[in-house]
Amino acid sequence: MKISKKDALIWFEFFSMLPEDEEPMTKQQEIIYATFAQIEAAIDHRNDMLMSEIKNLKTLSNRTFYVGSDVKFPNGCRSCLMGTGLSAIRKTNKCNIECKFCYNYGELDFIPPIGEGMWQIGETKFYEKDIDLLLSIHKKPTGISYVYLEPFMEIEKYYSVVKKFSDAKIHQHLYTNGILATEETLKALGEAGLDEIRFNLGASKCSDKVIENIKIAKKYIKKVGIETPMTPEFFEAFFNKKQAILDTELDFINCAELHLNENNIDNYYGENMYISRHGYISPTWSRELTLKFMKIADEENWDLAVHDCSNHTKFARDLNLSSKEGKWFGASSYGCEFSKIPYEVFLPILRDENFKFLIEEELPSGYRPGELVF
Repeated sequence: MKISKKDALIWFEFFSMLPEDEEPMTKQQEIIYATFAQIEAAIDHRNDMLMSEIKNLKTLSNRTFYVGSDVKFPNGCRSCLMGTGLSAIRKTNKCNIECKFCYNYGELDFIPPIGEGMWQIGETKFYEKDIDLLLSIHKKPTGISYVYLEPFMEIEKYYSVVKKFSDAKIHQHLYTNGILATEETLKALGEAGLDEIRFNLGASKCSDKVIENIKIAKKYIKKVGIETPMTPEFFEAFFNKKQAILDTELDFINCAELHLNENNIDNYYGENMYISRHGYISPTWSRELTLKFMKIADEENWDLAVHDCSNHTKFARDLNLSSKEGKWFGASSYGCEFSKIPYEVFLPILRDENFKFLIEEELPSGYRPGELVF
């Protein structure tokens, strides 16, 4: 059904008042899904229009979009989307800052440790000495990534592990906010064999110190880039320092579409939201800003790759991984990160007079507000 925005608002005001333990009935679920489809269709239409304005937009086998240098497109993303996925290695359970877009916002002091001298790979705990055993038994992944939370809190523990995976010829990339990095530690990572480092420049609000560390990293590490959730704050800060950032000669910029979970969603209360394929919930401005960012990069011919790491990309990533794992046709771990859909977060977009549904129809009998719904 092509529910009208007016009817959708009336219903969602009702759904947002339901007790947490009360599940919507079948016809009510149809109304919910119809509303989500209407919102998503309008957002997709807008994004398609923005993409049509990017003259040299490219795809990676239709799994993601980017502009700029093919050679500089990050191999970590190729592994994620085309190879055997993004194998995460976890070690550090602490961070030196707290960002409002962080998926662990508000709980950074309660993140459980991996264990003294241990590393978490594939949800399993390993000592460093066990990695040789792992490599001798399991098929090597096309790539691994160091995540969770800020590696430079104890970066000296990483060098020997990076060396092991480098000797095994496995592509490795590492995420950091870059604040604690130094020339000494960046050089040590490069010497250990790290292939790629990604700076979350938005975490430091594009600080001059981190921009300088990006420049230093280019001296020692093969591929250096930025990966940051696209927010209005990052968009503005980047263009205030655009030339200094581009002068670092970085290789890529991954513009991640911000998706929210129960930890960070309250930080964006009142923003227009949509839900992608009943999965990730995102502010509508995140991908819009990415596409505008890419258009500028394309028109100005930046000497790097700018990657649209969107909810579509995350969906493709999980399909690729399940395929490589030999799961059943259509299997994917992509899904909603909320135990119960927060209906109230969709009220602002339904109340926004400037946001229009593409097509609207009258609700059929039995679905209209005030009628008994079974």
